[in-house]
Amino acid sequence: MTEHIDRRSADLPAVTRADVRDAALTLFAERGYHGTSLKEVAQRLGIRTPSLYNHMDSKASLLSEIVLETLDHVTNDFQKVMAEVDGHSAKLRAATEVYALRHATHRREALVVNQDTTHLEEPDRSVAQDIRRRHERAFRQIIIDGRREGVFTVDSPKLASFAIREMCVSVARWFRDDGDMTPQQVAEWYGDYALRIVGAGNS
Repeated sequence: MTEHIDRRSADLPAVTRADVRDAALTLFAERGYHGTSLKEVAQRLGIRTPSLYNHMDSKASLLSEIVLETLDHVTNDFQKVMAEVDGHSAKLRAATEVYALRHATHRREALVVNQDTTHLEEPDRSVAQDIRRRHERAFRQIIIDGRREGVFTVDSPKLASFAIREMCVSVARWFRDDGDMTPQQVAEWYGDYALRIVGAGNS
């Protein structure tokens, strides 16, 4: 059982907004949004529950912040690597690697996005869903373009895109920092797998 320090009596720095977000992120990832109470977040920080409101508006606002910031990072990662590489195979490899890498290095955020986005309040839920759809369409378009040019031989770009992205999403569930592979190694392997899925030839 985790021992929580009571900051009311201990000589510790004051809790910050970042501390509250980090504690909520850990608990949301472990227990799910609905499985986490603000009382549990406060207990983890060693403060009273009402004190949380000095650093946040609500539990729902914490979830929105985590999900939307994470999705923004995913979008920025994708756009950055798309601007850096040329060729259909290189683009698909880069898009896959950066997506897998984020799921290996930001596991808590990935778990929360993938299990709790549907619990966002409007309009944030629609915003998050739109960001995810745009990423999926852009990812799929790489495969469509490669197939049209004869670089990829896969029959269904839509199914291939889904398979590759779900493969990357699963990294957050199984990857461990003390495992046999580094995040970068996992990303590189997944880049290879993605090209095999689409039947890649020469870019």
